[in-house]
Amino acid sequence: MATEKQALPDGFRYLPDHLDRAAQEVLVGEIRAVVAAAPLYVPTMPRTGKPMSVRMTNCGRLGWVTDKARGYRYQETHPATGKPWPPIPERLLALWQELAGFEAPPEACLVNFYDDTAKMGMHQDSDEAEFAAPVLSISLGDTCLFRIGGTERSDKAQSLKLASGDIVLLAGKSRLAYHGVTRTYPGTSTLLKNGGRINLTLRRVTPI
Repeated sequence: MATEKQALPDGFRYLPDHLDRAAQEVLVGEIRAVVAAAPLYVPTMPRTGKPMSVRMTNCGRLGWVTDKARGYRYQETHPATGKPWPPIPERLLALWQELAGFEAPPEACLVNFYDDTAKMGMHQDSDEAEFAAPVLSISLGDTCLFRIGGTERSDKAQSLKLASGDIVLLAGKSRLAYHGVTRTYPGTSTLLKNGGRINLTLRRVTPI
């Protein structure tokens, strides 16, 4: 639950329990196939080269990457293997069509894996050229503490606990809201055999 639900940004949608357990299990299987084709790797921050605490990969025509030398960007190939990203599973494309309210399909799906200690600092999803499309985010596995504020870093942030099967959309005024993950809660889900949390983030990158 949100600590102050009325203060959540305009356009932000929170859909608890949108995916039942069976749908979550099928989706995890499809993501395992993505990871087999495009292995998880540790992204690094621009300029400092500091490793992020999540491991990640992508699927879709484009993938979001970051490193010390070239910073945040989208590209068509895996930074470690040099191979094209695998396609976005049809199940995820169907969720986008159901929920996004945007005429064009997503071009990127970020796959972030959080172990018990991983976090994600407050940030905007601002590396895309198309802000009219929402960002659709799916939680699988252990519950996390999600924080979302306004379009300025200094804006007050609100907290929600996102459980396995929950979906959030950053749309409208919330599309460029600062958000992040403060922590995960180990052992809150049995979905992933070895624990942890998977976050899937669908994005449209280029204008129609």
